[in-house]
Amino acid sequence: MARTNYQDLLEAGVHFGHLKRKWNPNMAPYIFMERNGIHVIDLHKTVAKLDEACNALKQIAASGKKVMFVATKKQAREAISSAAESMDMPFVTERWTGGMLTNFVTIRKAIRKMSQIEKVLNDPEATGVNKKERLLLKRQKEKLEKNLGSISELNRLPAALFIVDVKKEHIAVKEAKRLNIPTFAIVDTNSDPKLIDFPIPANDDAAKSIAKIMEIVSGAVNEGLSERKATKEKKVEAKPKAEEVAAETKEEAKA
Repeated sequence: MARTNYQDLLEAGVHFGHLKRKWNPNMAPYIFMERNGIHVIDLHKTVAKLDEACNALKQIAASGKKVMFVATKKQAREAISSAAESMDMPFVTERWTGGMLTNFVTIRKAIRKMSQIEKVLNDPEATGVNKKERLLLKRQKEKLEKNLGSISELNRLPAALFIVDVKKEHIAVKEAKRLNIPTFAIVDTNSDPKLIDFPIPANDDAAKSIAKIMEIVSGAVNEGLSERKATKEKKVEAKPKAEEVAAETKEEAKA
């Protein structure tokens, strides 16, 4: 069963591609037609690829792994950050720091440094830190927080990346590819879908289109998270019963 339908995507303007002269030939299978010099995306293909991506993302979430959401373009930031926060997933919306994946050890050090600075700033009894030094530490913390704050809880490499605009986020795509991290992405008609493991052909420029895709994606991820929670609860309930059966068996053996 599809998670969305043709009409929902149509109303959100998901079908609007780029100018014909800016197209990437590898997007040909996902283009329905050309109108007034603009490519129109085949929404039936979008529905199919979106369902495929959602099923995979649901499985990742159900396994307890993290998906990192990446979108630094202005019109995508709000949709990505709000969706990622609702799923308790890491996200990057300010700037992709080179080596965020391939040099993850250094990134983790920077995050720890940010935490240490925060402790100093929050400690009124901190000695050896004058007013000027405190101001410098505050600025340093703000800079680190802006770039790394949204991934501060990420203790290991993410299991997958979800990207908006693969051309703009080409460094993130390359790093994920180098580390064999699966990639999911909204791919417009000017991008190469072959670079992505789970491409979703759609308009990656309009805020409404991005928000609609994210609404569907977050629904799938939350399904996976709910399944994981339910499985954990069943295990907790089953444990006392197992212990009870074991105790009864032991008593019977004694008798």
